[in-house]
Amino acid sequence: MRVLHTSDWHLGRSFHRESLLEAQAAFVDHLVETVRAERVEVVAISGDVYDRALPPVDAVALCNEALRRLVAERVRVVIISGNHDSARRLGFGSDLIDAAGVHLRTDPSRSWEPIDIDGVAFYGIPYLEPELVRGPWELESRTHTAALGHAMDKVRADLVRHGGPSVVLAHAFVTGGEASDSERDISVGGVAHVPLTAFDGVSYVALGHLHGRQQMSTSVRYSGSPLAYSFSEANQVKGCWLVDIDSSGFASAGFVAAPVPRPVGRLRGMLDDLLTSSRYSDHESHWLQVTLTDPVRPKAAMDRLRARFPHTLALSFDPVGASPAVPLPRLAGRPESEVALDFVREVRGEAASPDEEALLRAAIEASRLKEANS
Repeated sequence: MRVLHTSDWHLGRSFHRESLLEAQAAFVDHLVETVRAERVEVVAISGDVYDRALPPVDAVALCNEALRRLVAERVRVVIISGNHDSARRLGFGSDLIDAAGVHLRTDPSRSWEPIDIDGVAFYGIPYLEPELVRGPWELESRTHTAALGHAMDKVRADLVRHGGPSVVLAHAFVTGGEASDSERDISVGGVAHVPLTAFDGVSYVALGHLHGRQQMSTSVRYSGSPLAYSFSEANQVKGCWLVDIDSSGFASAGFVAAPVPRPVGRLRGMLDDLLTSSRYSDHESHWLQVTLTDPVRPKAAMDRLRARFPHTLALSFDPVGASPAVPLPRLAGRPESEVALDFVREVRGEAASPDEEALLRAAIEASRLKEANS
């Protein structure tokens, strides 16, 4: 069996206010062409289909088109919800479209319910919010390791009955994975990671959440996102894993690179050099993040940059010879509670009290649970 592993489409996302819908549609074209050319039998989509719980209508339309075209190619599709998706909304009508060969797994209680496709058992484990499953599953701790570990124990128990090769889809942060700036923090009580050993006993694990392709082991992999969603991903090659499964389990995997509608890049230097040097010619069509090092901030810097680099999206200044500035804490990828506590410290001039910190963390957790239940 040939499986195409993809994830983190984030349909409806923008890049520094630039719409990505056209680029995402080009990826869907590429996906369908790959399915046809490589004779793919199953497409595994490992979460974060949409960028937010309430996606814009054009993103929903693109998802509908993608699924319609895949069904027309007579392939089976297995989809799980990610931490950006609304599990309830994405899972709407799952029992009805199951007959069409599109298998949605957004309900945690169905994580160990196998989807048998030509003798291969597929298990879809959606993103598991620990606080939501701790009670029903009687977990001892409020961590991702406890939640995912419970689901995988159930999967392994079912595999004893089922036998044969197996594929697990999961949306999680596996210890040792390399994050980028565009993933939303999923830490709970400071524990966001799950160990690689949680997936022992499975032929192949199709992971989602981290946006760079990665091999956690030979048979446990992240496909990464199909497009770059932050400048930290400038050097990543985007695409999907093409995975072969035989009667004994995982056989092989190769990476199929996706089209790059517009590359992203970072430039650093003095404005006059950036505007005149030929060594930057290759960046003229890129989406750019530019850091200027001029001792004095140039006038109309963005307008002048865009005369040569029309797709410059972000501009910052780091003057040569200037006194070291106190660095601002990085926001992207950090826990919401840390960002909020930094803000309190900045505006008040002192840290929040223990009671205030506890209240703030409780409010953020309540907001997370409300979104997960939406």
